[in-house]
Amino acid sequence: MEDNIVRSEYSEIMQKSFIDYAMSVIVARALPDIRDGLKPVQRRTLYDMYELGIRYDRPYRKSARIVGDTMGKYHPHGDSSIYECLVVMAQDFKKSIPLVDGHGNFGTIEGDGAAAMRYTEARLARVTQETFLEDLDKDVVDFQPNFDETEKEPSVLPVKIPNFLINGSEGIAVGMATSTPPHNASEVIDAEIAFMKNDQLTSAQLMKYIKGPDFPTGGIVINKDDLKEIYETGTGKIRLRGKVTTEKGKSGHINLVITEIPYTMIGAGIGKFMSDVAALAENKVSNDIIDISNQSSKEGIRIVIELKKDTNVENFTNLLYKKTKLEDTFGVNMLAIDHGRPETMGLRQILKANVDFLYEITTRKYNTLLKKEQDKREVQEGLIKACNVIDLVIEIIRGSKDRAMAKDCLVNGNTEGIKFKSRESAVMAANLLFTERQADAILDMRLYRLSGLELDALVKEHEQTVANIYRYEDILEDRESMSMVLQDELTQIKKQLGAKRRTEIDNKEEAVYEEKPIEEMDVAFIMDRFGYAKTIDASTYERNIETIQNEFKYSFIMKNTGKVCIFTNNGQLHTIKAMDLPQGKMRDKGVPIDNISNFDTSNEQIILVTSQSELNLYRLMFVTKYASMKVVDGGEFDVAKRTVAATKLNDDDEVVNVTVLKEQKTVVLVSENGYFLRFNVSDIPEKKKAAVGVRGMRLDGKDSIRDVYYLGEFEEKTIEHNSKKLELSHLKITSRDTKGTKVRL
Repeated sequence: MEDNIVRSEYSEIMQKSFIDYAMSVIVARALPDIRDGLKPVQRRTLYDMYELGIRYDRPYRKSARIVGDTMGKYHPHGDSSIYECLVVMAQDFKKSIPLVDGHGNFGTIEGDGAAAMRYTEARLARVTQETFLEDLDKDVVDFQPNFDETEKEPSVLPVKIPNFLINGSEGIAVGMATSTPPHNASEVIDAEIAFMKNDQLTSAQLMKYIKGPDFPTGGIVINKDDLKEIYETGTGKIRLRGKVTTEKGKSGHINLVITEIPYTMIGAGIGKFMSDVAALAENKVSNDIIDISNQSSKEGIRIVIELKKDTNVENFTNLLYKKTKLEDTFGVNMLAIDHGRPETMGLRQILKANVDFLYEITTRKYNTLLKKEQDKREVQEGLIKACNVIDLVIEIIRGSKDRAMAKDCLVNGNTEGIKFKSRESAVMAANLLFTERQADAILDMRLYRLSGLELDALVKEHEQTVANIYRYEDILEDRESMSMVLQDELTQIKKQLGAKRRTEIDNKEEAVYEEKPIEEMDVAFIMDRFGYAKTIDASTYERNIETIQNEFKYSFIMKNTGKVCIFTNNGQLHTIKAMDLPQGKMRDKGVPIDNISNFDTSNEQIILVTSQSELNLYRLMFVTKYASMKVVDGGEFDVAKRTVAATKLNDDDEVVNVTVLKEQKTVVLVSENGYFLRFNVSDIPEKKKAAVGVRGMRLDGKDSIRDVYYLGEFEEKTIEHNSKKLELSHLKITSRDTKGTKVRL
């Protein structure tokens, strides 16, 4: 057998495979279907609960059973995704209408996770059973094979309301994401009914019914005027604020109480908010905060911030809006699967898709009901006809050898082989001509059905069947009739839900916070050899200056409004505001410098730490490992960014020394091979910080700069070299860019 080798471009195979993977994630995992507003995992979980009979009026079942059954039959992608889906569908703080009735610990709004699936129980919510799953037995949607073709699952659930809008949706696919806010169920149903009456309504006109998003957490939408464009295009940004009230606190203090939070703060956001408020006090951004506590309970959110008596509450509230997540943005991208394709849809498109789907499933439902009633009518008419000639029917049955012979006579009028009492009976039997369904019903009929009451009931049942057929045909043939039926159903669903709006929609001005002017004063910056830094009172520094200079690696006086500048070996400058440093006592530990700056302890080494105010007065000398040197005006480092390039470096080079130039006259370079070169500081030209320096010393082979020393005009400095003392002032002053002298002691 010869090998069949198919040659193909690797790039083409990768492209096709990636597209297949991307579409699988988009359609079969991450994005909801516009018709039922459900992702596949949600649809499969609800359908599995329906199949298991876990109805709203029956006992709860273990979540582990639901998850395992769903994974085994329909969703083979791991139990964690299924259980997470089940938990979210049961959380009333995430869904406007919870689709699952959870029993046990299903998590909290503050970010506490749900208990393990073996501890929790669940069942379908009533609205889910009656509005999402009720008509599955009436052939209203198509069923498709599951992953191993051993089961059938619905391709979509026959949802009667626009669930995509009501419960919203979030999901990240490949190259796209959906983010749809939840809406008020009553408003959405009103809009759906209005669209049925007039399918020419625009998104702007539909906003007469749908005022805007309605988040389960309440809050305030503050950019009402932007909603029109969002609902037209399906994309935009919604600005949310929490609701704040004031109460009288103890000792005349003011309590600022947050009763509703932005939807985006659900979970860890509440803890983050409290940390941010505490940081405002710690960093002296606000001096009004006395205490903050989370008093939330099952009754709702209650976060209390205790303020001083003279606090300007409005200004402080604006501070919270500006500096914390009490005001946040919800990005809208109403993306869903429509006819097998991902589409970003506006309000009108969404409602149109839902109304079209509702008409489709209703048409299929009433076609199924009509067929059932027509079959019933056929049987009823056969039974009524049989009761009128019951003696002849009995004679046929008694005269037949078996059921098949009797049925053949009733259907086809074949009397051969049947014993009749008279010739007239045989003639009449040949003309009965029942249908097969009628004949089966007659042969299965019990004798008690021949009683007068039973016959009257059969006639009344037949009349009701005929009336049903007439009604179903009218609904199917007249779109207006179907529309009225749907409107009645939607009105009943709306009454059952009874949803009240929780989120306020308004136009609010941007929060303006007037910062209190900071009183400028001297503070002392100190940092130990482990990188823990803080500021202390200047007077404390002056009293303990000798101790501090011995115990701390860096220390200097600066203004509390100034910045600390950190120069590193990779040529970076990191700046830190003095206000961002904790102010404490001399023995307090401080905070790691990398926690409040972009300094990376794993890849950088600190070469110099100084204050911005000192840099503005002087110039800096840079010396690199391979003897590149330059002087830069300190004012160039007065920058707004937290991290900038302080100098340009050649490949494999790094900064070994940065010095603030004051009284220094000469510089001494010492190489790893023991060469010394002393020359005047004035020999090094001044350049911009983005420029490469000039060569300060000629180096042989792999030699590099080890140490850099500076001397004043008459200054003497002694160092240890080869275990002996060396007086640097005795070195001869030469020119830069020479090899220097190898010192042997």
